[in-house]
Amino acid sequence: MNLLARISRQFEDSAQTKLAAMESLAAPIAQAVEAMTGALLAGGKIMACGNGGSAADSQHFAAELLNRFEKERPPLAAVALTTDTSTLTSIANDYAYDQVFAKQVRALGQPADVLLAISTSGNSPNVVEAIRAAHERELRVVALTGKGGGAMAPLLKDTDVHICVPSDRTSRIQEVHLLTLHCLCDGIDCMLLGEDE
Repeated sequence: MNLLARISRQFEDSAQTKLAAMESLAAPIAQAVEAMTGALLAGGKIMACGNGGSAADSQHFAAELLNRFEKERPPLAAVALTTDTSTLTSIANDYAYDQVFAKQVRALGQPADVLLAISTSGNSPNVVEAIRAAHERELRVVALTGKGGGAMAPLLKDTDVHICVPSDRTSRIQEVHLLTLHCLCDGIDCMLLGEDE
């Protein structure tokens, strides 16, 4: 086994996937930036959810908005629905795991808000249910998926935004998801603060 060649191939595959995704994802990422910035300017917030690595991405994104990304600015309203273990375990225990995000969306969501729903496959039942709850509460949804969008894709409305990574490989999808989150943060800062000279 040539470990160095294998590692180099991982870098090459990641770079190629990102470059291939650039053309198809730039427009929906820009739409998501506009939706999220509009929500924040209207006094709304961004709620994010996902499982596993996507839960970590939800927390990462909320932290970048609440604290800062690359520019000094006031904190922005964002919450990861993945962090309160008492809430998550009580809902999962008393109802079902597929309701752990939906119940939070129904309790906290307002029409000015945006739900960032992250699932590499697009098939996570609890993220699907969160989208349904978001629509009940009149929230816009930004869906961050891969593998064709799975069960989430047909649930999305014309006012929602679907950022679907054109890949079937989970690791590559997750890598593009992280880049997308950084593009969202940068775009929001740019729209709120203006471009750097």
